[in-house]
Amino acid sequence: MKSDTAKGYLNGITAAIGYGTNPLFALPLYANGLGVNSVLFYRYLSATIIYGLWLKLFKQISFKITFKEFLGLFLFAVIFAYSDIFIFEAFKYMDSGLACTILFVYPLIVALISKIIYKENVSRVIWLALALVISGICLLYNGQEGLSISLKGLIYVLLGAVSYAIYMVGIKHSKILKQTDNDKLVFYVMLFGLSVYMCNLRFFADLQPLNNWFCFLCILGLAILPTIISLETITRAIRYIGATRTAILGALEPITALFFGVLLFNETISLKILAGIILVIFGVTCVIRNNEA
Repeated sequence: MKSDTAKGYLNGITAAIGYGTNPLFALPLYANGLGVNSVLFYRYLSATIIYGLWLKLFKQISFKITFKEFLGLFLFAVIFAYSDIFIFEAFKYMDSGLACTILFVYPLIVALISKIIYKENVSRVIWLALALVISGICLLYNGQEGLSISLKGLIYVLLGAVSYAIYMVGIKHSKILKQTDNDKLVFYVMLFGLSVYMCNLRFFADLQPLNNWFCFLCILGLAILPTIISLETITRAIRYIGATRTAILGALEPITALFFGVLLFNETISLKILAGIILVIFGVTCVIRNNEA
């Protein structure tokens, strides 16, 4: 396996595991009464400040960008922010486990956009891996029998999946951003994405305060693991191995969330869930072992 390819898979796996820590930090914040937009605002504000200081003080990177880069970065930041908002809105209308299961059609959307619009060659092994991973994710869902699917919730989930897929493919193929330094790209996606949450909070009129130090620590956890680390590694992965393979590696995200659920929130693992985990891991292994374009 070539060095860049190995780096791509390592970054993709790291990104998925990082995103999987979201419930670990977000659920306690919701339990403390914070709303979705307040949590997302604090999350990205903290991440932007921490990452910005790291880039300026330690890596000494210039934040200068061209007007064209500004337009491209702002567009993709808004798309990325709305992918979060759509999925959290869906939670109001359907079971969150079901919503996250449906959301995982996004690797398929990524593959279709890459093949149809950008004429990328998507091998049979990749299609097989997609089928295995999506089947595995469906088995991971442990909802109640007969649970109905809200049409409004379904629309929100699909909008979230499409938004995230467009972001992933766009970062790979954008002519404007191809020359943009990875660190600056991640910083400005977080910074410009804040504008979306500010609008949703009616410019701080609806912003809820952090009431205790535990909430503050949870926000720091959200800012570092599933935001800074995941955004930086997923951007690198997309550039090394492409959007489709990176998206499939994202199947490790719900497994990570399940791990913390069992470890900390007393969730159980059934034979069905175990079968889902095996399918996901097998699908991800197929992607890693496949060297076709």
